Amino acid sequence: MTADPSTLRPHGGYRRLRSFQVTEIIYDGTVAFCDRFVDKRSRTHDQMVQAARSGRQNIAEGSRASATSSQTELRLVNVARASLDELLLDYEDFLRQRGKRQWDKSDPEAREVRAVGARRDRTDQSDQADPSDHWKSYAPWLRHADPAVIANTLICLIHQANYLLDRQIHGLERQFVEGGGYSERLAAARLEKRRSQ
Repeated sequence: MTADPSTLRPHGGYRRLRSFQVTEIIYDGTVAFCDRFVDKRSRTHDQMVQAARSGRQNIAEGSRASATSSQTELRLVNVARASLDELLLDYEDFLRQRGKRQWDKSDPEAREVRAVGARRDRTDQSDQADPSDHWKSYAPWLRHADPAVIANTLICLIHQANYLLDRQIHGLERQFVEGGGYSERLAAARLEKRRSQ
């Protein structure tokens, strides 16, 4: 049985996803942070960079996979979410082990960083935006001399990304239950054919 391409769901387009845009800032910010403040020979350096990369890459890969399998897309977005949780712990550890204060969500610094994301959500036509513009919005914090400011900013961004991914996962779960992707529909059709024989 050959697959009918017309039954494939729209896929790709991950660059327009706000979750992808935020994780791209997190990835770039983490690479810069680790190069400045974490020993390059340490496992922590590699693990933080890889966790940040996994958060970003799995959103893109899931978006690509969405054409053929809702289940694969859902699994990959969950992997992205788990990777960001791992990275969040690394930043919290960095602050705690150095006796630095972690911003509370109600602190003015955290509210200021969150406000940048809220403004972008209201005004950004994401499919036309230059990715470097996203980074520039957070540059005053991400280029700061104090590593605690950068770590706290990235913690705020990870919380934003996790919120967006939780919403995305909820939507993907609903889509999967209601219809699945191409491979799920193909499997259901095969079972129905066997039953009818």
